[in-house]
Amino acid sequence: MKFTVDKRERYLIFELQESRLDTGIAPNLKTEFVLLNNEGFRNMIVDLSAVSFVDSSGLGAILIGNRLCKNARGTFVLTGVQEAVMKLIKISQLDEILMIAGSEEEANDYILMEEVQREIEGVNGQDEA
Repeated sequence: MKFTVDKRERYLIFELQESRLDTGIAPNLKTEFVLLNNEGFRNMIVDLSAVSFVDSSGLGAILIGNRLCKNARGTFVLTGVQEAVMKLIKISQLDEILMIAGSEEEANDYILMEEVQREIEGVNGQDEA
């Protein structure tokens, strides 16, 4: 599986450099998400610009990444989603679960907004305790 990881201060960008996210790639993708999450990265932007085909196992790998980030009180954002992949996401009604941004900048803004929201909730939660 070909990919790059660009680690930033508040998040990382995972760019999958494969045209197909299917049963041959999905297990490796899940493993990478788990390893990165275990390193402490709870905010991930996953760039799917190169991906033109996703099957159910690929969607499962994406959902694993999303769940890992959510469980770590982080944010998981997809970007670069091509039309064919978006159709499958919508048919599967995962567009209601997954955050999909039009660009890396939009994804960055969303992550920062979520971070601020979590900080506010954390402060309010401490006040009430």
